[in-house]
Amino acid sequence: MPPIHDNPFGPCTPTMLREQVERLRAGHDLSQEQAHAAFTLIMQGGCPDGEIAELLLLLAARTPSVDEIVGAALAMRAVSSTVHSGLPPESILDTAGTGGTPKSFNASTGAALLAAACGVHSAKHGNRSRTGRGSAEVLQALGFNLSCSRITQADMLQQVRFCFCFAVEHHPAARHAVAARRALPFPTLFNLVGPLTNPAGALRQMIGVWHPMFMRPMAQALERLGVEHAVVLHSRDGLDEISIGAPTDVIEVGPEGLREWVVDPAALGIDPVDPLTLAPTSLEQAADVLHSLLVGQRTDACHDMLALNAAMALRVGGAARDLREGLDMARRALQQGGGAHVLARACELSKG
Repeated sequence: MPPIHDNPFGPCTPTMLREQVERLRAGHDLSQEQAHAAFTLIMQGGCPDGEIAELLLLLAARTPSVDEIVGAALAMRAVSSTVHSGLPPESILDTAGTGGTPKSFNASTGAALLAAACGVHSAKHGNRSRTGRGSAEVLQALGFNLSCSRITQADMLQQVRFCFCFAVEHHPAARHAVAARRALPFPTLFNLVGPLTNPAGALRQMIGVWHPMFMRPMAQALERLGVEHAVVLHSRDGLDEISIGAPTDVIEVGPEGLREWVVDPAALGIDPVDPLTLAPTSLEQAADVLHSLLVGQRTDACHDMLALNAAMALRVGGAARDLREGLDMARRALQQGGGAHVLARACELSKG
């Protein structure tokens, strides 16, 4: 839980968000309807930055409720632009996480590309990162046109089973909260809501969160929103991805409800390595790491971590029965350069 901070914009007198701010100040959760109304007002514009920051501060002072997450997600979905691929949403995978943790390398982006190479339609939702080497920056550095149209993204998803949905292009109304979010020194409810607003309507999801306290409410939110198959995860060494340095806790969402389990890399024959030692220090290095992995030039710890995250993506995407089968599929795709081929074709299509 983040420490309590003062509002960076100074004392707040609630105006547009009065009902919600005062309810939170009194120590009560918001109902789904109240959260939906608050986030709708924010994304319509006109709410003062200080009032938005106050709301986000109060929401961050404790574990968010499922009602708050779902209400905010539905509000954002209502004003987002969508990708109409013609594919059934229950066949589409997204590997977007919440961010907010220390970074190793772009494992979730690589996992989406490998899943596509193995037959899973992957609509990777992502944004720029405060580190300057998030999914958007790295894909752009490798030749992807972030501003390609929704029609192009739909064609890409059909033809090469991968597209990248740049959050800025699909959620323009979220710009009204940018100043408030940037002024706060920790992730906010927007970070949780982002992965729940996939533009292609993906109903298969692999979502890493920045703190274990968010795992259950996120899993329950996914269940309420009608996901086909999903996992919410957080590694015990602090990542929003599956780590090879420590076990990763998982809550799985499926037709039978919620199930908790643990991914132990050692039990899968993977030697433990601190994933933060794998972290690139620049955008150029981050792009080189992902490219060299996808073309099959590396068989090191980065290779193991990417294969393990891709294995989970393949399991959630329905292509693998379990992680061991997924690992075999991912390693073959890496050896054969399948992810690199998908990325090359996607980059080509993104430029029209």
